[in-house]
Amino acid sequence: MRLRFPSAGVAFLAVAAALSLAPAAALERDDFSSNRHPALTSSWSVIFFRKPVPTFRDHARAQADEQPGATDKLPNPPDKLPKPPQGDRARNIDFLFDALKAAPNADIAKQVENRIWAIWLASGSDTADLLMNRVKAAIEAKDTRLAIQLLDSIIEIKPDYVEAWNRRATLFFALKDYGRAMADIQEVLNREPRHFGALAGLGMILEEVGDNKQALDAYRKALAVNPHMQKIPDQVKALTEKVEGRDI
Repeated sequence: MRLRFPSAGVAFLAVAAALSLAPAAALERDDFSSNRHPALTSSWSVIFFRKPVPTFRDHARAQADEQPGATDKLPNPPDKLPKPPQGDRARNIDFLFDALKAAPNADIAKQVENRIWAIWLASGSDTADLLMNRVKAAIEAKDTRLAIQLLDSIIEIKPDYVEAWNRRATLFFALKDYGRAMADIQEVLNREPRHFGALAGLGMILEEVGDNKQALDAYRKALAVNPHMQKIPDQVKALTEKVEGRDI
């Protein structure tokens, strides 16, 4: 549900405070466990039984030197982000999610969104940060196999680092290894149910394997968290017509 403010001026002040990271009450979280979200349970049969899933090894050998195209990528953070804020991480990010819903326009929303990404990308580990820099370099060098191996190491030493799971899901998706991509997205959402990038990515995978109903549900959840996401409203509109039919 979107936050409602009595006036545009109040909404502006709320967002301005978010951009300066003033303290605020925490946003209530929705559980996104596989027990409560059918997209992470019923769709496993779609992925593993209705359509054969290529292994990472098969695709890595064939595609490790190929740079994924724009249409082959799950949502990822921008290249340039502000520094993560100081103070209580959970309180900061809760406040930013409140501000994201209250943002009066797309430009302000993007600034808030970038601050959320900055918090997600802050691992809290020098080793993990160093390895993530190497992941970025490997991706830029079109060495997908090395990038995934580095992410394996990061996840082993820092399993609560959400963006390591999210980045690896992106690479598995580019290799069309949807089973592993879905598994990593579930790990992301288990740790951060409001991860709008993972929710949108979940929708992309489900749509790719033909589960339009669950894809639509995932896209709607992404928009409920971040109403300002680009392209996702168009996906929702198209899938709504397919799944629910046109309004008469």
